[in-house]
Amino acid sequence: MTKRLQAKYKIDRRLRVNLWGRAKSPFNTREYGPGQHGQRRKKPSDFGIQLQAKQKLKGYYGNVSERQFRRYYDEAVRQKGDSGEHLIGILERRLDAVVYRMKFVPTVFAARQFVNHGHIKVNGKRVNIPSYLVKAGDVVEVKEKSRDLGLVLEAAGSPERDLPSYVEVDHAKMRGTFLRVPQLGDVPYPVQMEPHLVVEYYSR
Repeated sequence: MTKRLQAKYKIDRRLRVNLWGRAKSPFNTREYGPGQHGQRRKKPSDFGIQLQAKQKLKGYYGNVSERQFRRYYDEAVRQKGDSGEHLIGILERRLDAVVYRMKFVPTVFAARQFVNHGHIKVNGKRVNIPSYLVKAGDVVEVKEKSRDLGLVLEAAGSPERDLPSYVEVDHAKMRGTFLRVPQLGDVPYPVQMEPHLVVEYYSR
């Protein structure tokens, strides 16, 4: 088992959720945390609930670093309106998240690696920074030489995920357009995300 798969499975079991809604998640058969004390349950505190919400959101996007996640929070609270909605919008604008949403790769972890290795273009220019923030109207495509890779073809044909309404994709050309910044209700999370609790966590 690769380190990436191990990390993904550890996140699922630690948070006690099937975070990405995948059929192969170990949480589907073991609905408790890892280790000898994993089956113990106690009522979490308000802080624990807020921390859990933050860990779910961070983990879902491939375990974004704490420093980077805090920067996203700071940016979200600077904007007018609902800070939780803004936080979701920023996370969904990450290039690795957009590549995952467009079904060019099977997992968000694969998306980060795929971008890092230079397989993605944005508006015709190669971008290899997974945290690059895409804007509405940007065209994201898989490089021509990379379009026949096994994981790309597997992801594009997978019935496991549907395309959300804020992206438009032509899988024949492996090219898509990021139409708009989504709100929380637009994002197809397999589990309930609570960005307002993340805002409460950081604003303590």
